[in-house]
Amino acid sequence: MTQDRPYIGVVSTGIYIPDTWHTAAYIAQETGIPQDVIEKKFGFYKKPVPGPDDHTAEMGVRAGRMAIERAGIDPGEIDLVIYIGEEYKEMTLWTAGIYSAHAVGATNAWAFDCQLRCGTWSLGMKLAEAMAVSDDRINTIMLVGGYRNGDFIDYKNPRVSFMYDLGAAGAAMILKKNYGRNRVIGSSFVTDGSLSGVVGVKGGGTKAGLRNLDPSLFYLDVIDREFMNQRLGEVSLPNFVKVIQDVCAMAGKETKDIGYLAMLHFKRSAHIDLLNRLGVPLERCIYLEDYGHMGQMDQIISIHLALEKGLIKDGDLVVGASAGIGWAWGATAIQWGPVE
Repeated sequence: MTQDRPYIGVVSTGIYIPDTWHTAAYIAQETGIPQDVIEKKFGFYKKPVPGPDDHTAEMGVRAGRMAIERAGIDPGEIDLVIYIGEEYKEMTLWTAGIYSAHAVGATNAWAFDCQLRCGTWSLGMKLAEAMAVSDDRINTIMLVGGYRNGDFIDYKNPRVSFMYDLGAAGAAMILKKNYGRNRVIGSSFVTDGSLSGVVGVKGGGTKAGLRNLDPSLFYLDVIDREFMNQRLGEVSLPNFVKVIQDVCAMAGKETKDIGYLAMLHFKRSAHIDLLNRLGVPLERCIYLEDYGHMGQMDQIISIHLALEKGLIKDGDLVVGASAGIGWAWGATAIQWGPVE
């Protein structure tokens, strides 16, 4: 279609995966859960874990440098850096986007952090689109971030078994206004505040305080597992379907028309159930069974891997979908190929 208003297009992706891993066999040993249950039900064979120098924002910086190189641009061309990584990073009370812009050489950019837990990629895409369209001075944007929330997992706590897949990674994406290819169609979100207090890390918050040294408070925990399971069982997959349907409709298409679906990693049965509800064949999605869940990095990493494998081609409707504790569901659609 002919474009009568500004838009943004995806120029490139970059990823960083640590070279240290926890295997399903190791997690089985730590948890007492059979290895085949971790591989078949939880849905992963291994996941990356951070090495001594794999700090959160720094992993994003490494991915950002790759994205800049793949885009073939000078980092000085970047006008805005949006940090989409986790709040758990090198320091507390620290704006990682500003550091990231400096570290990749984006000396002409300003920067900020945004946060929607594991749904932050779609939030970053929404903000990037809105800001580029509304501000003539913003033409090139970098989304960048890192994730290592696996640090918060206690393998001896069965309440958090659904998060045993949490790993570590960095990811980045370069976007340009009126790029001529890979047009971002739009994003959609659902949030449910009834789930806002069921999962979290109490340590360091204002309720538990900064100086409470009880080590158990500094791990992710589920405050109300029964309610969480009941509520998510009611709303999670329907909310995924809703946001994905919404962004497909923005493109004038249905979910069965999706050419590639970049999904977060979650348990295998839920992954298959969702694809069946959408009418999307399994081969149009990479199930991240060799990586686990790398938070809000999953969508960029999935797109990056799909491009390497030739699974995304011109003309495809590419949809990224995510969910973050709190709870939020989000999706973003990209029409891959030349803009007509």
